[in-house]
Amino acid sequence: MFDLDGTLIDTMDGFADLAAEIMATRQGLPAVQGRRRYLETSGIPFRQQLEVIHPGHAANQAASDEFEQRKRAVCDAAVMTDKTIAALERMRAAGMKLIVSSNSAQHFVDEFAARAAFRFDLALGFDAGAGLAKGLPHVQHTCSALLLRRDDIVFCGDSLKDGELARSCEIAFVGRLGTFTRDEFRRWDSKAPVVDDVEALAVLLQSRVAA
Repeated sequence: MFDLDGTLIDTMDGFADLAAEIMATRQGLPAVQGRRRYLETSGIPFRQQLEVIHPGHAANQAASDEFEQRKRAVCDAAVMTDKTIAALERMRAAGMKLIVSSNSAQHFVDEFAARAAFRFDLALGFDAGAGLAKGLPHVQHTCSALLLRRDDIVFCGDSLKDGELARSCEIAFVGRLGTFTRDEFRRWDSKAPVVDDVEALAVLLQSRVAA
């Protein structure tokens, strides 16, 4: 099970720049500080990030709405690299089911999955009507749809919030370096495995299966 932004596709820099611009305009937060705070709180929906960064600010909803409207340009420009696709194919050849689990709206995830040069077994986003959201709802849906147990699932994400979410769902976690450093993941959990990219994840998982 993969987080999407910052894990499978390189959108985090674009999202961070966009969030910093919006927070500077609407809330007066200096762009450098806003960018840093966006990355520090990543892994949850932007509306929730704003409540952490600017608790109760009157402009939070408007800032969130603008972000959701403008993020499409960043999403549309992001594609998985050939190296990532090759790693996914390697995992599929080894018999693994591959799932996307994202905070983004389901239509964004659907659009990503439709244009991707790889077909996932499930591509899940936020859909209030269907009761789907990153975390336990996605885990429960995955277990039901693919006839899995929670201890069959490994979640790979680029943020500390992803790790906390996996822990709360009682599933295994592997950190993907980039948004956070190895040292930051280690300070969160000294035993949490981390990888540089999806290719390294494929090697790690296959070595554990072989063992």
